[in-house]
Amino acid sequence: MSATCLIVYASMTGNTEEIANLVGEGIEQSQVTVEIKDILEVDVTDLLDYDGILLGAYTWGDGELPDEFLDFYDEMESLNLESKVAAAIGSCDSSYEHRGGAVDILSEKLLELGADVVLNGLKIDYAPKGPECIQYGQSFAGKLVKVGELV
Repeated sequence: MSATCLIVYASMTGNTEEIANLVGEGIEQSQVTVEIKDILEVDVTDLLDYDGILLGAYTWGDGELPDEFLDFYDEMESLNLESKVAAAIGSCDSSYEHRGGAVDILSEKLLELGADVVLNGLKIDYAPKGPECIQYGQSFAGKLVKVGELV
């Protein structure tokens, strides 16, 4: 049975959505099944159905999560993600003091819930860079497959 991965993202300008799609492309190239869903199309319990979880959000205001991610974030509190491989991704703006703060918030929440956060968060300024995002996806898939082999 091959590993499965879910990418959940919130995107205002389309940058984080594009990052999610490119990371997903890298994961698929590594023979891992991936689903990519907008934050408004997913229930928090869906995270439990996948081996790997990537959460993606743009950073809002002073380094915060965007409004559309807040309910999902709060509902995550009830989850135990101990058997999950995870990471966070997102678009940001280096001109702000808390560059990519949403990525940091999501990474911390994943750790708090017991997930194995296998990569540092991917923070992309403005428009995504294809090769960097694809390589991140391939690295994530590699970590996911390795963890699966250990089980």
